Amino acid sequence: MPLKGKAFKYGSHIDTDAIIPARHLNLVEPADLARHCMEDIDAGFVSRVKNGDIIVADINFGCGSSREHAPVAIKASGVSCVIAKSFARIFFRNAINIGLPLLECEEAVDNIKAGDTVEVDLASGAITNLSSGKTFTSKAYPEFMMQIVQAGGLVEHTRKKLSGAK
Repeated sequence: MPLKGKAFKYGSHIDTDAIIPARHLNLVEPADLARHCMEDIDAGFVSRVKNGDIIVADINFGCGSSREHAPVAIKASGVSCVIAKSFARIFFRNAINIGLPLLECEEAVDNIKAGDTVEVDLASGAITNLSSGKTFTSKAYPEFMMQIVQAGGLVEHTRKKLSGAK
């Protein structure tokens, strides 16, 4: 099933402190973290973001601390995926581990504006800017990563496997 939402556009080197400021790291519930997502770089993000919306960013998204709070805050805010030119490796791993899909596609980032409606098909890697009608191709998710994301993250995926569920 494709992901579809409005694009929130950000620049390069958005670090984990910008995603969830360190002063909120004492929070543990995803909903509490979501209330502070992006607040230092986009004060209105939390009031504007809707379930399914998509973050689009330039290079090195999620750099900085290796804390898992950042992708948790993004996912809990309702964001369905993040598209960037590149991601910090630890952020990428943490995002997949909690079931937040990420796609790297320079051409899509260069051709999506804030507020555009974007549709993403993780299985094929297709990213369509419905506002402009242009489609871009990212690397499709391998089956094992699709299973982790669809399960809601690595912990849920592992629980399902251990219980014998498919």
